[in-house]
Amino acid sequence: MVRLMNTLTPEQLQEREHPRKADVRGAYYRDTTAIIHSSAFRRLKHKTQVFFSPSNDHICTRMEHVLHVASIASAICRGLGLDNELAWAIGMGHDLGHTPFGHVGERIISSFMEEDGLGHFEHEVHSLRVVDFLADKGKGLNLTYAVRDGIVTHCGESFIQRLKPQDTVKDLSTITSRDTLVPSTWEAAVVRFSDAIAYLGRDFEDAVRLSIVTKDMLPEQVVRLLGTTNGHIIDTLVTDIITSSSEEQGISFSDEIFEAVETMKRFNYDFIYKSPVLNGYERYFRRLLKLIISYLYELYDSFGMDIAGYGQERNMLAVGFSQHLQDMHDAYMRHDGSTKRLIYDYVAGMTDNFCLDCANEILKPEHLNDRIDGTITGKWFDAR
Repeated sequence: MVRLMNTLTPEQLQEREHPRKADVRGAYYRDTTAIIHSSAFRRLKHKTQVFFSPSNDHICTRMEHVLHVASIASAICRGLGLDNELAWAIGMGHDLGHTPFGHVGERIISSFMEEDGLGHFEHEVHSLRVVDFLADKGKGLNLTYAVRDGIVTHCGESFIQRLKPQDTVKDLSTITSRDTLVPSTWEAAVVRFSDAIAYLGRDFEDAVRLSIVTKDMLPEQVVRLLGTTNGHIIDTLVTDIITSSSEEQGISFSDEIFEAVETMKRFNYDFIYKSPVLNGYERYFRRLLKLIISYLYELYDSFGMDIAGYGQERNMLAVGFSQHLQDMHDAYMRHDGSTKRLIYDYVAGMTDNFCLDCANEILKPEHLNDRIDGTITGKWFDAR
């Protein structure tokens, strides 16, 4: 078995912003439990992976995707003698900052933020913001350095043949872009590969299920070297990485398999991600997100911290946002020095279905004739 050793010490990798006494779970399994119990993780079950299809139970959601990534990364780490609990924790947390409506939603929110002078939005960087700050009402999850580093450097959309970790500790609090980021651990490098492995075959199977493509369209090179089912493709790629990786090569695909991976990636982009089915949603999602963001800005400009004023709107979005504002205002002032990002962070955290509900509340509130204070339950509010 290949023995790959991290250069950073266990003390460096397991460092937390707020030290905690060790318990029976170990540092990385403890991080996994913190992630699982977070509100951001729960919301992944109703966030788009690639296909917006809320009524189809068989289409992959963001929740399923992170489970796939965690399990694939854990399997590879077992094969390479690495820490599978660290890989599992990174995999479970890597997409906590994803927006509603997948990468389409990410591009839309990023464009709105740039127009407002707030810089661009990247879900990798935002995932780190979630675990470091936004989770638990501004307290963050207090995760280890190794897991936080793996989350912000996962960048699974960038296909590469091989990757070796860097041997320095980053100041993660200063990161504003995923560009040029390299993981600090072998396990995080494995997660980066596992992210791509998890969606390559699954996106194809979902596209077949939705009749966007057919199985016989898959290129011959892909069929011959990788397989035609998601399970076969995952098995092929996991085995190839375990066989091909070394201290000299890094975490690596073989030359032949990587060529097939690139072929399938191009196929997916040309026939799935750029398909009229997916592109047809973008203008609709842009209008939807613009409506919500503009409405929340209007509320905030009108009422500020006058919480009673939000209730005058007599819709659940306004009241829910006012509660979020109460919970997070002081935390934003301490962390950011302003509330400029609050509305965008709030919208980025929404699920697909919740966005649709918010639009309904703006235009035709469900509870227009009800007493708002008697209906503050259910889907509209997190536990306080």
